[in-house]
Amino acid sequence: MVTFLTLCRFFLTLTLMMVPYLSLAANNLINIDEDAVAIHGYDPVAYFDAGKAERGQSNLSYRWSGATWLFSVARNRQAFIDNPRKYAPQFGGFCAYAASYGQFADIDPEAWTIVNGKLYLNYSVRVREIWRPRSGEFIGDAEQLWPTMEMP
Repeated sequence: MVTFLTLCRFFLTLTLMMVPYLSLAANNLINIDEDAVAIHGYDPVAYFDAGKAERGQSNLSYRWSGATWLFSVARNRQAFIDNPRKYAPQFGGFCAYAASYGQFADIDPEAWTIVNGKLYLNYSVRVREIWRPRSGEFIGDAEQLWPTMEMP
């Protein structure tokens, strides 16, 4: 027979297991400038489609998750509107290497990598070269820490 105490322990354990996932959904921090433009005005879709960093245009913008995203061409804007989570950089567009240490750092839009269909940005090209060989490890660490991170 299941006791009340056993049920309480079960639900407490289940709740504690869910906290990181609930926090992940709640952490919607985006790396924006003073005008609320994300990732220094670069087109997040271009990393995937053009295979390079491309500046967006202010007349091709879209507001999502508290930030203004800029695009180099209209089809990229539409692709982002259709599926922003596919194209938005991981860890809010902050440096993925810094996030793996629980820190926030700005990015150089030219320092990017796509891993398993996800966009990761780094502080600099030099940092990206440190990050790339162990990107799986760093991504795992950042995924653990990201839900708990808050802007200072």
